[in-house]
Amino acid sequence: MAKVTLVFAGLLVALGLTGYLGTGSQHPTALIPLWIGLLLGIFGILAISPSESRRKVFMHINVTIGTLGLVATIVEIIRTLLSSKPVDQAAMASKVSLGVLLLAYVAVCVRSFIAARRGRAA
Repeated sequence: MAKVTLVFAGLLVALGLTGYLGTGSQHPTALIPLWIGLLLGIFGILAISPSESRRKVFMHINVTIGTLGLVATIVEIIRTLLSSKPVDQAAMASKVSLGVLLLAYVAVCVRSFIAARRGRAA
């Protein structure tokens, strides 16, 4: 799972850089996916460990970061849609992309945690 985390971290960093550079470096909030990706990457690297307990701790930290990011992204999408201002399509695309990536990441993590628990019980 740590390697999967690093893949998602790379995708989030790329999304953040693309959003920021694509807007002419005018909107620093476009870097939010980059910061989430960096956090996932750091804890993903720390999760690459022969110690099972260390791996569990860092993967649970990562799924917590992913879940909090997903909830915040959903709230921000809803807030944007309910706003009376016109919707910036590039920003909305970035938010939706962030949400989809984080949802996929959390789903993969939860499936892995369930499989690991079932494997220990068997």
